[in-house]
Amino acid sequence: MAKIETTSTEAYGTAMPVFELAGQGVWKVKGTGKNYVSGIVPKTITQTRKDIKEWLSAQQLATAAENAKRYPLYNLYAEIQKDLHLRSQINNRMLKSLSRAFVIKDKNGKIDQELTDLLNNQNWVYGINKAILETVYNGHSLVELNYENEKLTATLIPRQNVEPVNGLIFFDYTDDGKKVEYRKQKEYGSWLMEFGDNKDLGLLNGCVPHVLFKRFAQSCWSELAEIYGIPPRVMKTNTQDKTMVNRAKQMMTDMGSAAWFIIDDSESFEFAKGVTTNGDVYKNLITLCNNEMSMGISGAVVGQDTANGSNAKETASISIVQDLVDSDLTLLEQHWNTTVIPGLVLLGIVPEGVSFGFDPTEDLTELWKMTVQAANFLEVDPTWVKTKFGIEVVGAKKTEPANKLSLSIEDGFFV
Repeated sequence: MAKIETTSTEAYGTAMPVFELAGQGVWKVKGTGKNYVSGIVPKTITQTRKDIKEWLSAQQLATAAENAKRYPLYNLYAEIQKDLHLRSQINNRMLKSLSRAFVIKDKNGKIDQELTDLLNNQNWVYGINKAILETVYNGHSLVELNYENEKLTATLIPRQNVEPVNGLIFFDYTDDGKKVEYRKQKEYGSWLMEFGDNKDLGLLNGCVPHVLFKRFAQSCWSELAEIYGIPPRVMKTNTQDKTMVNRAKQMMTDMGSAAWFIIDDSESFEFAKGVTTNGDVYKNLITLCNNEMSMGISGAVVGQDTANGSNAKETASISIVQDLVDSDLTLLEQHWNTTVIPGLVLLGIVPEGVSFGFDPTEDLTELWKMTVQAANFLEVDPTWVKTKFGIEVVGAKKTEPANKLSLSIEDGFFV
C-alpha cells in the first residue's frame, strides 16, 4: 500500500496538490485541491411508478438542442438497475474487466514492476476503471480526484449533475443558476477527468422499456395469482335487512382472508369471460424482456434458456461475451493512455512516457494440453509450470515396472 507524505508547496499558481513518486511507493502531496463533489446538493429520487411516457419525455429533454438536462433520464437509469437480471448482466461483463491485472510499461516498453504493483493495489485506480467501463452503459463519466484522510480518492460526480454537451456541473440539478463550466477550470485534465461520448446515452437507454414492460407483466401476473389463486367469496342475502347484512359480514370476515362481497339474493355474479391462461402470456413477456436485455448488454442469451439450450450454443454465447470484454479492455487502455496517464503525469504520480496495458489472454486449457504433449518428448521447466499453472513440481514421477506373472508347478498354482 502506498504511503503519502504532505508538504506545503503550491503548484501551477493555485492551491492544487502535486504528487511525486519518491520510490518505494511513497507519494509526496503538496497543498490542497478543490472539491466539486462536496458542493453537490443531495437529492432524493422519487419512487413513483415509471412508464414509457416518462421515459420518452426524459429522453427528449436529454437530447434537447438548448438547455438540455439529463437528470430525469439518469434518475430513470438508477431505478431500472434495481432489476436483478439487468444488474447481473452488467456485473458479468464489467467484473471480468475489473478483475484483470494490468501492467505499466516505461518509455522503453519494459514493465515497471514497482509502479505496476503500486497502482494495482489502489482503490482510486479501481474507481477510475469502473467509471470508464460505466460509460458503455451510461454514455458519460466525470471523475474528480481528491486527497482525503491521507488517501488519494477518485469520486464519480453524480451524472444527474453533469451536462456533458456544454460541459456544465450543476451543484443543484434543479437550479440552473448554481453551475460551473468544468472544462474551463484549471483542474480539468488532471484533477477532473472526463470519459465517454458527450452525446451518447449508453446501453441502458435501450433497456428502459424492457424493464418497464417486465414490471408491468410481473404486476399483472401477481394480480392474476391473487384473483384465481384464492377466488373471491360471494354471499347472497336480503340486502334490505340490515340485521342479515351485518350477520353476513361477520360470517365472511371470520371465514378467512380471501376477498368477499355480499349481493342481494335476487342478484347474480359471474367472472368475465376472457382468454383462459395460467400466466403464460405474462411469463412469455418477462422472458422476452430478459432476453432483450441480455442481447443488449452481453450480446447473447447465456445460460438462461435451459429448455432449448445446448453446449454448442452456450460455447458460442460465451465467446461473444468474451469479445465484448476484450473490447472493454481496449476501452480502458485507450482512456488510460489518452486521458488518465497524461493527467497523472501533470500531478507527478507517474513519470512521463509510461503506458497502460493488459497482457494477452491465454487459453490455459489449450496450453496445458500442449504442455502435456510436449512433456512426452521434451524437458519442461518446473518453475515455468508452477508460475503458469500453480502446480508445485518436486521432480519427475518414478514409475515401477509391472510385475510379470510367472506360472509354474512349483508355485502351487495348479495344485
